[in-house]
Amino acid sequence: MKFIATALLATSWSLIAAGEWSGWRGADQNGSIGDQAPPAEFSGEKNVLWKVELPGRGCSTPIAAGGNIIVTTAIDGKDAVVAYSPEGKEVWKKSFGEMTPGRGQRVGSSANSSPATDGKGIYVYFKSGQVAALEMNGDLRWEFNLFEKFGENKLWWDVGSSPVIAGGNVVVAMMQTDAPSYIVSLDAKTGETLWNNKRHFETGPESSDSYTTPLVLEIDGKETIVCWGADHLTGQDPKTGEIIWTVGGFNPKKLKGWRVIASAVPEGDVCLVPYARGENVAGVKMGGKGDVTKTAHLWKQKLGSDSATPIASGGKFYVVTDRGPKRGAVSCLDPKSGEVIWKDKLPKAAQTYYASPIIAGGLLICPREDGVVFTAKIGKDGLEDLKTNELGEGVIASPAVIGGKLLLRGDRSLFCFGE
Repeated sequence: MKFIATALLATSWSLIAAGEWSGWRGADQNGSIGDQAPPAEFSGEKNVLWKVELPGRGCSTPIAAGGNIIVTTAIDGKDAVVAYSPEGKEVWKKSFGEMTPGRGQRVGSSANSSPATDGKGIYVYFKSGQVAALEMNGDLRWEFNLFEKFGENKLWWDVGSSPVIAGGNVVVAMMQTDAPSYIVSLDAKTGETLWNNKRHFETGPESSDSYTTPLVLEIDGKETIVCWGADHLTGQDPKTGEIIWTVGGFNPKKLKGWRVIASAVPEGDVCLVPYARGENVAGVKMGGKGDVTKTAHLWKQKLGSDSATPIASGGKFYVVTDRGPKRGAVSCLDPKSGEVIWKDKLPKAAQTYYASPIIAGGLLICPREDGVVFTAKIGKDGLEDLKTNELGEGVIASPAVIGGKLLLRGDRSLFCFGE
């Protein structure tokens, strides 16, 4: 492991006990953190507290757990997890079995799924099907291969869904068209299967393939697992796996190829659902019982994002159009009505936004695949004080903010930026 000391400014900061960036989209699962804006300007030289060369490729987002920064990756051809201190020094690492390479190494990897933590353990999942629980010090608690136990992986592309914590246990979603589709709950302490919900909806070819991560929300006064995939948004009981409510109507003609990559985003009792391969977004009221399709759809807009998951922040939705002729468009939406409050745009380029943007302390942080990272303040009528930052290497992984510091994972390196 090569550690590059680009600055001696790094000092310990307060990492989470059980909050901040505890999973892929942060503790609030919406890509937003309220009061910890990192610097708006940074590069390979400016405002970089440290930079560490990673042992292998991965597209997962770092999280904070046990006072360390946790990253899934590959080491010598094996699935692996590495923990770094707040100063960027390696604390521990753990390797598992042989990794399964990403189908597209430019935008995929063996480690696309981000870790999750409940403050007591660290839970990881890889394209190989390996799922494991680690103690905070890196000791193995349990591990097994999800695909060997519940059915093979027939996704057309790389596994992308990250594990979540629901009902005090570990929940993993495997939603696909050409093989068993399921959501499982695993005992966090033992790895024992608590329930396995077979998730089958009739769709067009490939349209049941989902790379989204479930949400764990309080709806109608009780904890609920919300899943988006196979043209349906569903709410499930974390204790039993029972589906409480279902919303369809997104793809009534069962068109083929409507796989989903960008995840749903919550704001109050409304969920923003990206669909139609990035062409549309819908506002859906969560809750109720049974098939609530007729009453749950609140609005839809002819704009969207295919890969980059939108953000909910300050009572509004923010969507960055990630590809196509309108790539770089930024739209601010009212969650209740779907009204477009304002539209703005980032500088035009041919590259795609694969990483999901975030908002930290009112600062939009939006990485592009070529390593250009835009930052801008969220204003009343649009973006303000736009900055263009260049990392010097490509970025597919979504960013995280921990203790006011920005963590960005490039193709080769993990960067930490701060004042």
